[in-house]
Amino acid sequence: MIWNSEAECMSAEDTRELQLKRLQDVVKRAYENVPYYQKRFAEFNVGPEDIETLEDIEKLPFTTKTDLRDAYPFGMFAVPQDEIVEVHTTSGTTGKPTVSGYTRKDLDIWGEVMARALTMTGAKKSDRVQNSYGYGLFTGGMGAHYGGQKIGATVIPISAGNTRRQLEIMQDFETTILTCTPSYALYLAEVAENEGIDTEKLKLRAGCFGAEMWTEEMRKEIEKRLHIRAQNVYGLTEIMGPGVAMECEVQNGLHIFEDHFYPEVVNPDTLKPVPDGEKGELVLTTLTREGMPVIRFRTRDITALRRGKCACGRSQVKMDRITGRSDDMLKVRGVIVFPYQIEKALLKIEGLEPHYQIIVTRPGHLDELEVQVEASPALFSDEVKHIEEVKRNIESIVHSEIGLRVNVNLVEPRTLPRSEGKAVRVIDKRKF
Repeated sequence: MIWNSEAECMSAEDTRELQLKRLQDVVKRAYENVPYYQKRFAEFNVGPEDIETLEDIEKLPFTTKTDLRDAYPFGMFAVPQDEIVEVHTTSGTTGKPTVSGYTRKDLDIWGEVMARALTMTGAKKSDRVQNSYGYGLFTGGMGAHYGGQKIGATVIPISAGNTRRQLEIMQDFETTILTCTPSYALYLAEVAENEGIDTEKLKLRAGCFGAEMWTEEMRKEIEKRLHIRAQNVYGLTEIMGPGVAMECEVQNGLHIFEDHFYPEVVNPDTLKPVPDGEKGELVLTTLTREGMPVIRFRTRDITALRRGKCACGRSQVKMDRITGRSDDMLKVRGVIVFPYQIEKALLKIEGLEPHYQIIVTRPGHLDELEVQVEASPALFSDEVKHIEEVKRNIESIVHSEIGLRVNVNLVEPRTLPRSEGKAVRVIDKRKF
């Protein structure tokens, strides 16, 4: 089932023609209406007239999160204030948040791309979408809400939290589609099991999960516990929110809605483009956004692009699952480690719960890496000797995955913090 066949199945030639027209338009609008871009284009000695081909995008400067923070709150808006009908922000956990402004047309586009995304899960007008993303300044809740409404589905705007109430609503309202972070989906499954709820008897068919990195192993865990198909949605506040890309039923990469978002992948060190299929940092340009056009935004997310028609019938370019970030990777004793590598190793091991934390310390001159992971009730009640054997096995498997020795600490079930939003996986206690 495809929401917008004309856009999602467009030929490569027609896509490039549309992208060039829209790129030229957005560069002109940004240059004429956003002082930041006027200044930056002048520094690079480039103007809208220099964009004659799609490849000419490489002449333009990158935009970073720092640039957006420096423009706080409304310095990046390209329209008068009275045309902005909605604003959202990032969490702002490291300084000022970035602000995202939307016109009515922007909200229509957001609803359109999220309608495409939800349709990939099988959502249709007769469905009930339980939206357990947080509402408010975070983009997750409203993005999924607009997409569900665009389809004509019944949206249950329950937001995040109040987990037992979530499960009660899920049963009473016969929810068919769930939207939330993958870590919260696992927590819902865990609480359901503790409450004696048979998740196989729920009407849930599929889930649209995003806002944090997650592995194939976590997907399998969610699918097994909730008896659904779990699909990956991608987005970021700076570009639009959720709905930049979505995984179809093939579950092998996420289709980027490239009629609205132009993707590049660059080497994060040289900032030069890399060939399709090669991993690098994803860079995105908004092609149709009015309120806040963003040119060549460095997402810091590590992925690769893959082209060609998908078995689902769509032709839009795919991006690989995000496997790390160029700015939140851990460097431990000179070795680069991404948290997803540790998660991937942990979720292969029988007897572990899918809840963990990575703690980095520097007690002396050397970094130490500790992985706290919950053991299953059966494993935790086992003999100490057996638990020690399991611990050594985990340390060996993680070592082979990341090339570093780690200290594994098995903790009791349900003792690590749970999250209703993005899970906090890494605690770095080092002093730099």
